[in-house]
Amino acid sequence: MSLIVAARFTTFPAAEDAAQRLFNAGFVEEDVTLFFVNPIGQHARFRPGGDISADANAREASKGAEIGVAIGAAVGAVVGVGIFAAFSAPLIVSLIAAGVSAYVGSLVGAMMRTREASNEETRDSGVLVAVHVSPDSQLDAARVLRDAGGAAIERATGRWQLGRWADFDPLKPPVPLNEFSEKHA
Repeated sequence: MSLIVAARFTTFPAAEDAAQRLFNAGFVEEDVTLFFVNPIGQHARFRPGGDISADANAREASKGAEIGVAIGAAVGAVVGVGIFAAFSAPLIVSLIAAGVSAYVGSLVGAMMRTREASNEETRDSGVLVAVHVSPDSQLDAARVLRDAGGAAIERATGRWQLGRWADFDPLKPPVPLNEFSEKHA
């Protein structure tokens, strides 16, 4: 596994400037690469698109629907019995009220359990400049990237092949390089 330091830039010209600064600082071309990281959810990991096989926000919807059906059916039964008792309506009205309430309850329950987007991915989109470094040169690379305007400077281990980060995973959360995290910069 190789040691890699990377930083995010908002434009390709800014990333290219950072790469040139790395070359000027003594890093060689086969140890520097830049590439665009797509926005959250646009990494096309699955055939129709997207990054995950199921919507994370919908995981709890079925439980909510089950709870909603039970509550809705109970409320509908009470309303149906009330209509039946107050207006001497046929028994079918009570059953319809219970069924409609159960259906509405399932919808409301499912929606209540569906949560706001909890983006598990924490990597922002942008142009990533990655540098294959040694333990001795990692801080120098990070300093050059920071001085060039790089954000979210991170350290990673990965496969560096043919001048690029071969096993980069955009869904894997970055590990900040503590010496250059935005709190310390």
